[in-house]
Amino acid sequence: MQEEIKAEFLKSGFTLDEEEEILRKCLTFCRDYSLQPSDLVSSWEVYYLNRQLDEPVVRDAEMDGFLGHLQNEQVGAGVKNDADLHMYSFKDVDMVLDAEDEDTNNVILGTPTGKSEKLHLDIYDSARKANGNIYSSERKSKLVTPFGTRSKKFEVKFNIDNLPTIDTANGFEDHENLEDGIIKRIRPRKDCSLMVHRSGPERGCRFLYDRIEDRFNAIENRIKKHAAAFVASRLNEEPMDPSVASQRSIFSVGMICCESEGHLNDKSIFLQSSVKHSGGQRVRLELNKLSRYSFFPGQVVGIKGHNPSGHCLIASELVDYIPLSIAADTDLPPAKKQALDEEIQATDLSSTPTEITMIIAAGPFTTTDNLSFEPLSELLAYATRHSPQLVILLGPFIDSEHPQVKKGTVDLSFDDIFQSEVLRMVQDYLEYMGPTARLVMIPSVRDANHDFVFPQPAFDLNSLDVRHQITSLNNPGIFEADQVKIGCCTVDILKHLSGEEMSGYPMDGKPNDRLSRLASHILSQRSFYPLYPPAEGVPMDFSLAPEALHISSVPDILILPSELKYFVKVLSVGGTNEGEEQMKRCVCINPGRLAKGEGGGTFVVLKYQGNPDKMNASIISI
Repeated sequence: MQEEIKAEFLKSGFTLDEEEEILRKCLTFCRDYSLQPSDLVSSWEVYYLNRQLDEPVVRDAEMDGFLGHLQNEQVGAGVKNDADLHMYSFKDVDMVLDAEDEDTNNVILGTPTGKSEKLHLDIYDSARKANGNIYSSERKSKLVTPFGTRSKKFEVKFNIDNLPTIDTANGFEDHENLEDGIIKRIRPRKDCSLMVHRSGPERGCRFLYDRIEDRFNAIENRIKKHAAAFVASRLNEEPMDPSVASQRSIFSVGMICCESEGHLNDKSIFLQSSVKHSGGQRVRLELNKLSRYSFFPGQVVGIKGHNPSGHCLIASELVDYIPLSIAADTDLPPAKKQALDEEIQATDLSSTPTEITMIIAAGPFTTTDNLSFEPLSELLAYATRHSPQLVILLGPFIDSEHPQVKKGTVDLSFDDIFQSEVLRMVQDYLEYMGPTARLVMIPSVRDANHDFVFPQPAFDLNSLDVRHQITSLNNPGIFEADQVKIGCCTVDILKHLSGEEMSGYPMDGKPNDRLSRLASHILSQRSFYPLYPPAEGVPMDFSLAPEALHISSVPDILILPSELKYFVKVLSVGGTNEGEEQMKRCVCINPGRLAKGEGGGTFVVLKYQGNPDKMNASIISI
C-alpha cells in the first residue's frame, strides 16, 4: 500500500521529503482510520491548504499535526453519525436558569469589555430598547457561553495596508469615548450608492425541474462561447475535431472530463468537444509535454496539439483564459454590446478614484451550542463603533447544519427565528446608524428558511421598515457600490475545486500559491461555479444556471466564503491579445466563518480606493 500512497501524493503534485518515514506513518494512519490512499491524500490537501504551507512538499515534521487533523475529522464524522445525541431546547435552558435565579441573585460575570466597547454597547442597547426592538432578552444576557468567555477579541489576523497616510473622514475610526461616538453617528457621512446586476432567479420561481436537455445545453453553450472568444482574440485558429487522427498540430476547445471513478488523474483526463466540432465525442489527453497546468472537471480550455492515432490528443500548449477585451461581450446581442462599451468608456473617463469602506462577514452567525446569535450581535456592535459605508452579510443565517436545527429541537419555525433574531438585529443596527447606512444580504443553500436551489433567489425583505437601506442579493450575485463592482457566491466553490483539481509544474520550478490558483479559475472560466458535475450537496438547477452563474467581466472585488483558511489576495487575470498585454487585477476575499463551533471566527474590514494599490484590508477575529 505504501506505493499506492506515494503514487497518490505524486498525482496531486506533492513530493515526499523523508520518503521512507513518511510512508510508514501514512500507512499506519490508513490502517488506524480505515482510509484508502486517495482519502488520505485528500485529507492532506485540506490540511495543507488550512496551514497555508509554502511548498507542496510532505515533511515528516508535519505528520503530528496531520495526525491531529485526521483525528478531528474522525471525531466530527462520529458526532455527525450519532443519531441518539440529545440537544437541549430553549425551554430546558430557561428551566435551569429559573431554578438558579430562585436560589441566588449573584451576577454572572460575562466577557470583560473595554471602556470604549462598553459605552458603545450601552447606547446601542438603549436605542434598541427605546424603539421596542430588543433582539436579545435579559435571560440571554445572563448566559455564560464559550463565545462570551473567549480571550482574543477583535485581534488582527492578517493585514494589507497600502494606505499609510490617508484622510479617514469616511474611513474607520475607533472612538475612545461615548461623546465622540455620538458626534460621529450624527455627523453626515458619505452615502453609498448601490446598483444590483439582476440575472438570477426571481423569488417564488419554479426550480429543480431541470431536464437532461437543460444540462446538455448548459455545457454545450459554455464550450461554444469559449470557442468563439478564443477565435475572436485572433490568437487561435478555428477549433477542429480533436478525435480525428492527424499528424499536424491542431487547436481544439472542449471541457475537461474524468473518465473513471475518483479524482482526476493523468490516465483518466479526457477532453469533450462541442457537438458542432466533434459530435460531443471525448478524447484522452496526454499531458507530458505541458510544463505547467491546472485542470478540474468542467473546466473549458483550448488545447494545441496533435492526435497521431485518433485515440489520444498529445497536448503541447494550454489556453485556459479568455482575453479581457472580448470576454465580456462575445455572447451579447449588438444592442447590449453597445451599451456595455458606453458603460466601460464612461468608467474609464472618470478620473475621481472611487472610495468605499465596508465590513464583510459570512455565516454561520451563531455558535453551535445555542441560537443566541452572539457573534452577529458583536459584529453589528463593532460596525456601530466604526461606521462603515456598507456591511455585507453572506449566509447561512439559519444554518441547516446547526445541531439544534438538524435535531429539530428549536421551539420556533425557521422563518420566525430569522425574523426575530437576524432581521431584528439588522433593523436595529440600521435604525441606530441612520439613513446613510447600507447593508447587503446574500442567502446560502444551507439556509434552512430559504429555497434549497442553486442559483438561489434573494430573500424577501420588503416587509422591513428599513427595506430601502437593505439590498437583498441573489446567490451568486453581482452589484456595484459607488462604481466598485463586487461579486459574491456563498457556495464553497474553493473547497470543491480543491478536492477535484490536478496540477503539474516543472520539477525545478516553484509552484504558485494554490489558493490564488483556485480563485483564479473562477475568473478565467467566467463562472461562479465552473465545476461539473457539481459537488455532492449542491442543488444545481441547470435551467436557471447559465445566466445566473456567468461573470461577464472581472469584478473589482470577489467574495468567496469558504471552509478553507481565510485570506485576502490580489489576483491578476488576463493575457495577450493581438500582441498587447492585458491584465485585470481583482481583490479576492475569503472572510472565513464568523462563528466556528462554540467559538468565534473571523470577518474582514476593507477600505478600497479604486484599485488594489490603494486599499487597506484586515482579517479580524470576532
